[in-house]
Amino acid sequence: MINSDISWLSEPNTHDLLMQLPLPLAIIGDDGNTRLLNRSFTERFDASCLKSDSMQQLLRAPENDASLTVILPGSSNASAVVARAVKIGENTILLLENIADAAFSTRLSEMQSRIIELEKLSATDQLTGAWNRAHFDKTVSIELSRSQRYFQPLSLIFFEIDPSGKVSDPRVGDEILRELVDVISTNIRTPDMLYRWNGEKFVILAPSTDYQAAAALAETLRSKIEQHTTRDAGHFTISLGVTEYVCDESEKSCLQRAEAALDAAKTAGRNRVVTDEQGSSDIWEGDQNNTILRLNWQDAYECGDPGIDQQHRMLFDLANTLIGAAFSRVENPDHFDASLQKLLEHVIQHFDDEEALLARHHYVDLDNHKRTHKMLVAHAIQLREAAGKGGISISEVVDFLANEVIAQHILKTDRKFYPLFKQPS
Repeated sequence: MINSDISWLSEPNTHDLLMQLPLPLAIIGDDGNTRLLNRSFTERFDASCLKSDSMQQLLRAPENDASLTVILPGSSNASAVVARAVKIGENTILLLENIADAAFSTRLSEMQSRIIELEKLSATDQLTGAWNRAHFDKTVSIELSRSQRYFQPLSLIFFEIDPSGKVSDPRVGDEILRELVDVISTNIRTPDMLYRWNGEKFVILAPSTDYQAAAALAETLRSKIEQHTTRDAGHFTISLGVTEYVCDESEKSCLQRAEAALDAAKTAGRNRVVTDEQGSSDIWEGDQNNTILRLNWQDAYECGDPGIDQQHRMLFDLANTLIGAAFSRVENPDHFDASLQKLLEHVIQHFDDEEALLARHHYVDLDNHKRTHKMLVAHAIQLREAAGKGGISISEVVDFLANEVIAQHILKTDRKFYPLFKQPS
């Protein structure tokens, strides 16, 4: 299905630029659907070439250029090309160049930079640089679903600048908003997301965080703002409301509880935190199947590279799903098998991505790291084969995930390369 409804394509001239580009270009969504084929592509190639193994491999690892052979439309002739791919949000831009003629590379690079800029602008509040309300609406449903699917708490922190005479001054008010975002952004974690809700109100989405941890974070932010001094406005304060998503509640209900907590903080005198003390974490605490054997992500596990950290967090999520499926394997063996296969696929892809990243940073122990990855994958495949024969226990699953993958590999072996990405304090 061809669908060119991508936000940054709506900007004047952007769509025409892509369609008129002399090089064959395709835009492929993460769901595998083709979003756009420009004229040069349709004139020279058949869309079926996008389904080839080599092309699919490139789309899974878009940072790697590849020399490919594709079939011309309507004939058996093959054409050797250099295929280049770049990831833009939830889509990948694919460009094909004749090996003998790469004269448009500079223009391609400029176009890629422009598209990245346009996409970020469409999701960003122009005054403060925080994510905007439209981006929140797009993200929150995904995070709520992820929380429920992977048994990971998700908290929301609504906060608003407390009123003062200086805040109402437009010029000073803009300065306060920008400095507010700077201070907040500096004091939240990498996975936390800051959005401007409207006016002087903001919201933070805090994944893998229960309401108790979110309340502690909110108090830290309140204190940091109270201690901060602006050039023209001096001191200002904020009021904060905290809540944690309760599984099966609607998005509207969760937002209403968070805003009610913020209203309570303002009513109680402002410059304080009020927490709605309920959440999925309370429910899961009473369910032994979900909590006795759970792998909990911690900030200290972050290496400093956003891509690797995101994949590590997803590994924790998938591992917890598999552990939960192991308890109900007798009643639902298909769920267990599917969870194990999904985890294996993620581990293999993650290892490939991590090795490519470390190679680009010239990691001195890369060869040993690759060997460790190879052994872990081999063991995972052995577990899958044993599971197919019914010969695998919960303890074996947990030992592999908690001990081999996390305790031994992520928390020990991976830490050796963390200095490549950690910013000096």
